[in-house]
Amino acid sequence: MDGVLLRSLAPSVLGILVRRGADFAAAEDAVQDALVEAVRVWPADPPRDPKGWLVTVAWRRFLDAARADAARRRREDRVDGEPEPGPASAVDDTLQLYFLCAHPSLTPSSAVALTLRAVGGLTTRQIAQAYLVPEATMAQRISRAKRTVSGVRFDRPGDVATVLRVLYLVFNEGYSGDVDLAAEAIRLTRQLAEVIDHPEVAGLLALMLLHHARRGTRTASDGSLVPLAEQDRGRWDTGLIVEGVGILQAALGRDRLGEFQAQAAIAALHADAPTAEETDWVQIVEWYDELARLTESPVVRLNRAVAVGEADGPRAGLAALGELDGSLPRHTAVAAYLHERDGDLETAARLYAEAAHQAPNLAERDHLVRQAARLNARRPR
Repeated sequence: MDGVLLRSLAPSVLGILVRRGADFAAAEDAVQDALVEAVRVWPADPPRDPKGWLVTVAWRRFLDAARADAARRRREDRVDGEPEPGPASAVDDTLQLYFLCAHPSLTPSSAVALTLRAVGGLTTRQIAQAYLVPEATMAQRISRAKRTVSGVRFDRPGDVATVLRVLYLVFNEGYSGDVDLAAEAIRLTRQLAEVIDHPEVAGLLALMLLHHARRGTRTASDGSLVPLAEQDRGRWDTGLIVEGVGILQAALGRDRLGEFQAQAAIAALHADAPTAEETDWVQIVEWYDELARLTESPVVRLNRAVAVGEADGPRAGLAALGELDGSLPRHTAVAAYLHERDGDLETAARLYAEAAHQAPNLAERDHLVRQAARLNARRPR
C-alpha cells in the first residue's frame, strides 16, 4: 500500500466533495473513510484510477451519512446524485483547497491548524508542537474550527498570509519530521508564486529552496542527524541555492521586507559560506534582529542567541539565552551547546542529557544522547 499516494490524493478528493456540496467536516470524514477502505482493498485489488476510486467511495460515504441525518438529507436534495465511477479530473485542487480552508469565518491560527490537519496530513500532535501548545489545546482548536465551518459555503477564500503560514509549517514538518511533505510544499508555493506577485510569496519559496538544497546532507547513512557545521557542503544542491538566492534578491529589491524574506536571507548567508568557519555570523545576527522585530517570536530569539554566541562569543550567547523562558523547546539544547563552546564540559554534558529527554523526535534525541556521551568521555576521571 502506497501511503504517499494516498496522502497526495486526499486533498484533491476533499476539494471535489466540498465543491459538490458537502460541508467541510462531513467531507473530511468521508475522505478518511475512503482512505481506510483503500488501505483494506487496494493491496489485493488495486484500481486503474486511484483518484476516481477515492472520489466515488468518499461520495458514497458522504451520501450515506446524509441520508442518516435529517439536516444532511436536505443538503442531499441540492446535489445531482451519486457520480458515476470513472476517471476524475486531472486538475490539481490542493492549492485552491488551502485557500478555502483559510476561510474568513476562522481566525488565522484556527485556519492554519485546520488546514494542516485536513489537507496537510499532519497529526494533532505535530501541529501542537509547531505552535508550542499542548496537544489537548490544539485538538480543541481544530474541533472548534470544524464546527465553525460546518455548513458554511466555501465561496469566500481566505487571505494569502494564512496560506503562506500553512505552507511554511507543512514544509517544516516535511523537512524535519516523520511525514515527507517538503517537496509538496515547494510545489504548491511555486504554483502560488506564478499567480500572486508578492515579495513574501517569493521570500517563502526562496527559503524553502535554500533549506531543501542541503537536505541530503542533514542525516548520515545510519539516519543520525548531521549538524550544519559538519555537513558536506560539496553535496549541497547548488542549482537550488542559485535559484533561491536569485528569487530572494529580486524580492528584497522591492523593499517590502517580511519574515519569510528575512529567514531566507539568513539561509542564504549559510549557503554562501564555503566553510562553517567563514559564516558571516555578524550579519546573521543583524537579520535575526530584523526577524525578531517582525515576529516577536521566542523561537527567533532562541536562534538569535546561538548566532550571538557565534558572533560575539559563547558568554554573550548565554546572556542572550538567559533572557528567554527556560521552558521554550530546545532551550536546554542551546544552553548545552553554548556551555560546551565556553569550555564547561560538565554542565554541557548534563544539559545535553536533559535536552535528550525533551527532544520532539527520535533522531534529535539520539543526537543529543551522543553529544552527552562524547563530552562525558572527554572529561577527566
